[in-house]
Amino acid sequence: MKYIDSFREGEGVNDIYLVRSKKSDVTKTGKPYEKLILADKTGSIDAMIWDPSSAGIDDFEVLDYICVNAVVNSFQGANQLNIKRVRKCSEGEYDPADYLPVTERDVDQMWSELTAYIAGVKNGYLKQLLDAFFGDEAFAKQFRKSSAAKAVHHGFVGGLLEHTLSVTNLCDYYTKAYPMLNRDLLISVAILHDIGKTRELSDFPQNDYTDEGQLMGHIVIGAHMAMEKMDAIEGFPKKLYSEVTHCILAHHGEYEFGSPKKPALMEAVALHFADNTDAKMETMKEIFSATSDDGWLGYNRLIDSNIRKTSN
Repeated sequence: MKYIDSFREGEGVNDIYLVRSKKSDVTKTGKPYEKLILADKTGSIDAMIWDPSSAGIDDFEVLDYICVNAVVNSFQGANQLNIKRVRKCSEGEYDPADYLPVTERDVDQMWSELTAYIAGVKNGYLKQLLDAFFGDEAFAKQFRKSSAAKAVHHGFVGGLLEHTLSVTNLCDYYTKAYPMLNRDLLISVAILHDIGKTRELSDFPQNDYTDEGQLMGHIVIGAHMAMEKMDAIEGFPKKLYSEVTHCILAHHGEYEFGSPKKPALMEAVALHFADNTDAKMETMKEIFSATSDDGWLGYNRLIDSNIRKTSN
């Protein structure tokens, strides 16, 4: 397969890609055309069908896999496909793994590391809470394949697991550097803090906000999920119940970043910083990995600064 990140201006393309977007429009002279966004696991590209009524253009819809015969052009400094022929593909003609962005890390290894943290939690109530989620086969399957975002950072299959493990690793370090922290509580909420994303975002290839995600957001969804499980655990301490819930609600740190509460517990502060650190470092990693430009790359909203790579 010829991946999108290897396209060069002027070359021909005859391969299968996923349709992420499809819009019909007309030129200034009134001639109809279609603008697509095609994708594979390496990225996406704009594509134009200038004669959609021609005999070589089959019918297809968004999220279909299509085989295109096209030429790579350059438009406003970016590659663009000029499609001559297109055919809708059937299952068996393509491997979905070629079209979904996936974590570079081994999912089974990350899962093993995360469940080792769960096994190390000594508080019986918190252990029951974690087991209620991660011991559930359906939830575990969903968690392992979920992304951590529609965009910005960890927006790929396995992204939620990778992000959660990174946050938990940072919190593990904090408990050693600052022994006053309640280790069982902090490790538990690090593992639980983004469970709402399993319902906030749809599965790939859509990876878009669900109705529930749009209306409530992952922080509120996750807090409700945790509260439902704690309610089902007989004798779960009320104080611990409130502390777990608070840490989930406060993990974005500021009201303007979507937190219903600002951190009021030392563990909530630590969780917020761990979450923020991993999100921002991964954002910069993904930006720098996608370009060979060693100059200034412009303003980034999450970093809130003009950014560039460090000189070697």
